[in-house]
Amino acid sequence: MTTPATHILRLLRWGRVLARHGALRGIENDRNAPAPVKRLVRLARLGTFQPRVPDYAGAFQDIGPAAIKLGQSLATRPDIVGEDAARNLLTLQDSLPPVPFAAIEAEIEAGFRKPVSELFLSIDTDPVGAASVAQVHRAITTDGRHVAVKVLRPGIREKFARDIETYEWAAAHLEALGGEAARLRPRAVIDNFKRWTARELDLRREAASASELAEAMKGHDGYRVPAIDWDRTCGNVMTIEWIDGTKLSDLDALKAAGHDLPKLAHRLVIAFLTQAISAGFFHADMHQGNLFVERDGTIVAIDFGIMGRIDRRARLWLAEILYGLTTGNYRRVAEIHFEAQYVPSHHSVDEFASALRAVGEPMRGKPVSELSVGQMLDGLFAITRDFDMQTQPHLLLLQKTMVMVEGLATTLHPEINMWDTSGPYVKGWIRDELGPEAALADRLRSDAETLLRLPELLRRIEERFPAKGGAPLQRPLPEVALMWERKSERRWPGYLLALLAGGAAVWGATALGWL
Repeated sequence: MTTPATHILRLLRWGRVLARHGALRGIENDRNAPAPVKRLVRLARLGTFQPRVPDYAGAFQDIGPAAIKLGQSLATRPDIVGEDAARNLLTLQDSLPPVPFAAIEAEIEAGFRKPVSELFLSIDTDPVGAASVAQVHRAITTDGRHVAVKVLRPGIREKFARDIETYEWAAAHLEALGGEAARLRPRAVIDNFKRWTARELDLRREAASASELAEAMKGHDGYRVPAIDWDRTCGNVMTIEWIDGTKLSDLDALKAAGHDLPKLAHRLVIAFLTQAISAGFFHADMHQGNLFVERDGTIVAIDFGIMGRIDRRARLWLAEILYGLTTGNYRRVAEIHFEAQYVPSHHSVDEFASALRAVGEPMRGKPVSELSVGQMLDGLFAITRDFDMQTQPHLLLLQKTMVMVEGLATTLHPEINMWDTSGPYVKGWIRDELGPEAALADRLRSDAETLLRLPELLRRIEERFPAKGGAPLQRPLPEVALMWERKSERRWPGYLLALLAGGAAVWGATALGWL
């Protein structure tokens, strides 16, 4: 087990990197930051030169792979890191110098226990991409298919495990300080981060996520997921169909290919809503490097290491919240927050509705180029403290992805109105899921499930109360007083007589002067 001294030394080392990029100034100036944290920050920055403009993205990039992933997740938490830091962290690029191909080849052979030549006819030694967790090489399989081969960096699991252990230690001590630190639930944030990264560090799980998303989006035109080569996929290696397309970020190439950019923006938003609201399982790393456009205009996603999942009840709340904000029904949005127990019950629904109105009303009817979903999230985060709202870790990925999708949609179509684009879809889904037909279907399904459980319930009742045997019942027998029971009942006169005799003896001895 790692000692507290080791955790503190790691934190100080990382703190000095942050200090050299000016990234600790915000903590020192934050009135809500706990005093022990400020003291540690002052110690970490001792003797360093801090630039005037902080570079949070550069700091996390320099610290290492786990910090890069943590920085990307904190980019959607302006309530924790502040608005300026969150905006800067959105520019954090998940890229590192590539690992030599010899080490990658060794990883492939260790994963499959066979030479690379038995798996691929050829594999490019230069990667097409090198990120913090893995790097990707283009290859041709032995049966002639063009594929992308994703391979984990050697030793990356151990590095992540070591760093996350320190994150957990720091989060536990921060939360124990109480106050604002406890409200933000840093332990839950790090726990979710740990689960997200666990999927990225097992490429079989990433392949399974891609397969599940492909199944969920099978009937959705204009969006698809590449096919997985399961025979060439293991914990350290994932082989997936090679995509010949144009990056969604290359606007000039998209225009030259004749693609309708506003249509692509609309398609991207609807694809995200379909995943998040209808399927409850969504691609949570939808940055511009992970999306391509094929010749027919189909959007193809890659890199399924980070996926989000929302249960049906939370999706219903989410859909009603989005629809309430688009229609201005702030009272209903406030009620949903109380029903979901996001806001403690001692607060006023009307007051919370008024606070929501202050956030949502300035944004209605305006294009993203003027006001955005990201700004809306900033506004919502700003009122969480006033209403004692705890962080909801299961929504963090959704918030992050919403900001990403908004940024991509704005790049493709600066005048897009996210409310107008998402409103009809959300309204239709709510009608299908909350309308009379849906309510009747839910009731029938629930009642049918209850009926199906009745036989098992009856069996358990029989086990608890078994049937009587075949022998006839014995008639009641008369009560007979047992000899030792009668003796015990008659002992009290003897005790009384002994007490009187003992008392008299003591009195007599005292009178005669013997005592």
